[in-house]
Formats: sequence, structure tokens, C-alpha cells
Amino acid sequence: MKYRRFGKTDINMPVFSCGGMRFNQSWEDKPYSEIEKTNQENIEIVIDKALSLGINHIETARSYGTSEMQLGKALKNFKREKIILQTKIAPSENVADFTKKFEMSLNNLKVDYVDLLSIHGINDQLTYDWSIRKNGILSEVRKLQNQGLCKFVGFSTHGPNDIILKTIQSGEFDYVNLHWYYIFQKNWPVIDAANTRDMGVFIISPNDKGGKLYSPSQKLVELCKPLSPMAFNDLFCLSKSQIHTLSLGISNPSDFDEHVNTLQYYDDIEKVIKPIVEKLDNELNKIQNELGFDYWNEELIPTWEKTPGGINIKNIIWLWHLYKAFDMLEYAKGRYNLLGNGGHWFPGQKVKLSKLKIIESIINNSKVYDTICNILTETHQILNTQDEKRLSESK
Repeated sequence: MKYRRFGKTDINMPVFSCGGMRFNQSWEDKPYSEIEKTNQENIEIVIDKALSLGINHIETARSYGTSEMQLGKALKNFKREKIILQTKIAPSENVADFTKKFEMSLNNLKVDYVDLLSIHGINDQLTYDWSIRKNGILSEVRKLQNQGLCKFVGFSTHGPNDIILKTIQSGEFDYVNLHWYYIFQKNWPVIDAANTRDMGVFIISPNDKGGKLYSPSQKLVELCKPLSPMAFNDLFCLSKSQIHTLSLGISNPSDFDEHVNTLQYYDDIEKVIKPIVEKLDNELNKIQNELGFDYWNEELIPTWEKTPGGINIKNIIWLWHLYKAFDMLEYAKGRYNLLGNGGHWFPGQKVKLSKLKIIESIINNSKVYDTICNILTETHQILNTQDEKRLSESK
């Protein structure tokens, strides 16, 4: 295993972390008596394999159903001091509710403290205010720190850059969990900002949110050769020294194998990934050149809050790009159909064809407007299926 200093925490962090989002039996809290023996045994085997590989950072969350409880049962078989343990708790307006959930987490995990505690989902102005305001969540977290119940405090985010940047610049956090992969690089400025404050940087779900790379399109497979898309994405992320660990959502012990095998290239990452990046960039550039404008441009393309019907134009054009460039149909469908159902984790709405004419009033460029309308219409026709829910809400 390779390790990187996790920012100001000074933790020697493995470059891969064992994520507990996918080994839980249920997304609902259930009594241990309802947990299947084979499922619990599998978790114990997963943790044993992680530690044998040198992956001693194990992370979960209060919102992951039975994950904490099952992990707590498994951890009793291992030395606590050998494990970097992290859990995450969503902010709320009611501070007492946050405290109650944290106490439940400690009880589930059967530990006296966690090494890393994340405020889970500072994604918009409201969750920022709940977290940062006087006598808010962060004030309560400081009390927990003073009691020795958590060592370091971070935040996870699926939010826009301005919210992430503001949270980083508050100077209140030791680390951040966020998204950054080959297919989604717009968070780089906030990673840079975190690095200037010596914060740990933890990348969320590179396998799934990074493109459902465990079931890639054939085109993506061909473009990433001689690596697999999943191995390429690992190395792409780890090519940046500002990134410290990638969280792997593990269901079975064998899920580690492909990732760990990428470490044979660790000392030559740039050389290995360069030709693949060039091939992928060429495919994206073809589509971008056809488009003729930057769809992340804040002045040209309004945010979903400023769009009639709340249509998330930016994200929809991004998904259209991925479908067109890499045939990432299933990934694009899944993300598209989260719109309208993802709350502040994946905000905005799908296309409402009846609203397209109204968009003209906020895009002062007829050519851009026509192009956007064509893309939105095509994307809706191709990607629209049944509505999706986030895993933690699919109970």
C-alpha cells in the first residue's frame, strides 16, 4: 500500500480507503437479530482483507442504514488503535438532533471515539448556515472534540464551488470529502484551495460517481486500454499529490483487487496515463468543438436556481457530453433521472419541454439558445426513464 499525509491531521493515510456504503445489509436501521449471518461474515472478511492490504482507513455514515452497526460488530475482532475510523452525520437545524445521531453512531460502532468526523453534506447555503453559524453544528462538534469523542473534523460535499470554497475558507475544517475524477474536474479550484490550507482531500466514490466504472461502455474500455477504465481513473486521481485517498465502496473482498493492482504503476503514473488522457481528451474535444461554448460558463449558462422550472442545464449538457463522447448511457441515465429527486445532493430538475421557450429570455444568444434547446430535447428523449433515488433514500 502507498500512503500520503492527510493534510494538517498528519495521519498517514492509505491512498485507498475502505468505504462502508455498499456492504450494509439494509439502508434502513434494523436490529442485529435481523442481519443475515452470511452478510455479517462477509463484512468481517472485507475488513480483514482491507487491513491485510494496508488499507486501515474505514469510513461509514449514520445515513448508511445498518453499515455502522454491522461494522461495529466486525471491528471488535481487530485492534482499534490500528484503524483510522470515520463516520459522517448530516447537518440539521436542530443541534440536539445531530448530537443524538452522533451518540447513536458511537453506540453502533462500539467505540469510544472516531478519528474522523464529517459533517455530511454541506451542499447549499442552508446546510452551510446550519453548520457554521454561532451555536450551530460546528459548535457542538467542538464540544465532542474537547470530550475526546472525535479527533479531527471535516465535511463532505456535493455542492457547487462557491459553497465548497466558502466552507474551506472558513478555516474550521481539517479535511474535505468531495468529487473529482476524469469525467468531472470542475472541483479542481476548491481542491487547490483546500491544499493551501493544508487540508486532507478525500475523493468520494471514484468507481460509481466517477462513471459506473465497474460496468463501463465498450467505447470507454477501448479508449482506456491497456488499463481498465477503473484502473485509469484511480491513477488519474492519484496523479495529483493534492489528493490523498480514494474511497472504494466495497461489497466483497475481491472488490479491492483491481484497485490494489494499479499500484504497480504508482511510480510512473504520469507516463502510464498520458496517452490515455490524450485519447479521452480528443473524444471530449470533438463534442466540445461541436458545441462551440463552455457549458460551465456562469455568465452564459444560468444555474438551475435561475432557470424556469429549475432545469439543471449545466449538468444535463455535461451528461450529454459523456453519452456522446464515451457512450456512457447507463451512467448518464442514472444521474439524469436523479434530477428532481436528489435534493441538495443533486439539485435541479430534468427537462420540461414546455419550459424551453421561456429559457430564451435568460440566454441572450440565439445560436446558444438553439443549441441548448436541441441538446436538452435530445437528452430528455434518450435518458429519461423512471425517476431514481439516492441509495441512502431508496428504503
